[in-house]
Amino acid sequence: MTPLAGGVALNLALGCSVLSIISLLAYNRIGDYRLFLAGQRLGLAISFFVFISTFVLGYQLFVSNFDIDYVARYTSFETPNIFKISALWAGQSGSLLFWLFILSIFNTITIIQNQDRHLNLMPWVIITMSVIQLFFLILTNFITNPFEPTQADFVIQNGNGLNPLLQNITMAIHPPTLYLGYVGFSVPFAFAFSALVNKDIGALWIRSIRRWTLVSWLFLSVGIILGGWWAYQELGWGGYWAWDPVENASFMPWLTATAFLHSIIVQEKKDMLRVWNMVLIILTFSLCIFGTFLTRSGVMSSVHSFTESSLGPVFLSFVFIILTSSFGLMFVRMPVLKSPRKIESVSSRESGFLFNNLIFVVMCFAVFWGTLFPVITEAVNGSKISVGPPFFNQINIPIGLALLALTGIGPMLAWRGTSNNKLIQNFALPIILGLVTAFILIYFKLSAYTIISFSLCVFVVVAISSEFIKGVRVRKNKFNEIIFVSLFKMIEKNRSRYGGYIVHIGIVLMFVGFTGHAFDKEKEFGIEVGGIEEVGNYKFQLTRMFEEERPNHYAWITDLRVTDLAGNFITNLRPEKRVYFHKNPDINKRQPHSELDIYSTINKDIYSIFSSVSSDNNIAFVKIMINPLVKWVWIGGYILAFGTIIALWPRKD
Repeated sequence: MTPLAGGVALNLALGCSVLSIISLLAYNRIGDYRLFLAGQRLGLAISFFVFISTFVLGYQLFVSNFDIDYVARYTSFETPNIFKISALWAGQSGSLLFWLFILSIFNTITIIQNQDRHLNLMPWVIITMSVIQLFFLILTNFITNPFEPTQADFVIQNGNGLNPLLQNITMAIHPPTLYLGYVGFSVPFAFAFSALVNKDIGALWIRSIRRWTLVSWLFLSVGIILGGWWAYQELGWGGYWAWDPVENASFMPWLTATAFLHSIIVQEKKDMLRVWNMVLIILTFSLCIFGTFLTRSGVMSSVHSFTESSLGPVFLSFVFIILTSSFGLMFVRMPVLKSPRKIESVSSRESGFLFNNLIFVVMCFAVFWGTLFPVITEAVNGSKISVGPPFFNQINIPIGLALLALTGIGPMLAWRGTSNNKLIQNFALPIILGLVTAFILIYFKLSAYTIISFSLCVFVVVAISSEFIKGVRVRKNKFNEIIFVSLFKMIEKNRSRYGGYIVHIGIVLMFVGFTGHAFDKEKEFGIEVGGIEEVGNYKFQLTRMFEEERPNHYAWITDLRVTDLAGNFITNLRPEKRVYFHKNPDINKRQPHSELDIYSTINKDIYSIFSSVSSDNNIAFVKIMINPLVKWVWIGGYILAFGTIIALWPRKD
């Protein structure tokens, strides 16, 4: 597998994409079915050649072929094999090829899955997918080719190696998962665009992509959570979300996609919100491309962005083309897009979904504005005004709490409208228990946001639990089943509904974890071997400090014995101070890195960072954080994924 094969495969994929688009456009004009088959097969050929190109680059990374510039930049002989493979998405050209690789997988599945279905929609679906592939093929062929040879007058003996921050198992999983989410939304977008072209704006295109949308949303959600976990265990600041531009880039399409998932239910059931759904899927896909732009352009500084380039204008041009063509076509099709029905009551489930959607979009706009404001101010007056976490928290915490409330309100509303008696019956117990929680927390003099958040969590859990209890009770009485059988059968019969409720429970638990930050404690100190420091309700004793040389780094390791104030043993923590590329004779290319250690329980995390060591190696400078309830963020993430899988699981016919 030579590098030449990878470059040739990219060239062939580019040619196939152009021919596929031409063939299908000709089919739409002439109607000759052979042209459709040709376009379809050329679409598969694009994917085939992209697969070859990706596998070639992966192999070159694995065998450390430093004659390729990309391989020399992101791997070395010391780089562990797992991270040699993950180097595929560590740099610009590799990550764009990987983006194209995933897109090609989805393109192949879409074509094969719909060979005998949706024949009216498929020509323009394939055209849209091929145009997206063509864009990335132009980038990888002409602007940032991953097979570019190394420009050097001597033989490269070793590569630069992978950024230490990326040498983490989570970073071998997080980017692919996130990309699966980003790229996955190209399929719903392609079906939506095809529906606009064909004036087929009913529920057919919605039914065609509902599962695709849910899968993409699942990957995007898991990718965001994994990114938070990576930040928490690797960056050493004790948090998992800092409103970083690249974090925001993944969060914005998640917001619009979540709104889309809720509103398509209304279109399927009530034939409403046609225009709104088109707007949401166009925005979601555009924000996915925009997210790739923020990650790889270098326009904004970010701890999550590991490369800079001049690709910004190219990506923005593509986003502009997507928006103008999609919304322009929407404007033309507006007469047929108008929904025949209207929302009848404020207390209806349709109304609840719409309020939910509006709040998601408002939050998305707030995040978008805060993210781009520094760039806009720099372009206007030449000075960059930074927008940090305080701005985002001030704006988004109230919006987030409103969304939290709606996760409990929505399920208890009926379609078309809910009677006053039913409203009282459904909401009485959740509201009472939520208020009781609030009064208890007021007694302990907690902050307003903390009180509201925990009270709403109780409200939502009680509201959703009541839906499960009512359903189980009805089924138990009807079929005389035991409770667990009734619960299982009830979920099995309506997986979409109850899977969604489980997702809501996961979101609630994540909010519990978020709220725990109100109780964080931290302390930074220098400590000698044998010394003891107190942080919160714990004592930390440095029992020893030693050094260790490993294949790809050198490490100073501390051994911290943790006890409670009464002297009861809790755990041992071993945070490290590492130096990567320590064998490099050029001292400027050696990279220090703090590898933290965390003791995690259900109610709090003890978080330790070894910042530095004194010149005589006698004093370790350590930072300790006590972070309550963080584990509930990850537990909530597991439950969110579990609920989504239940909603996705195919029914037995």
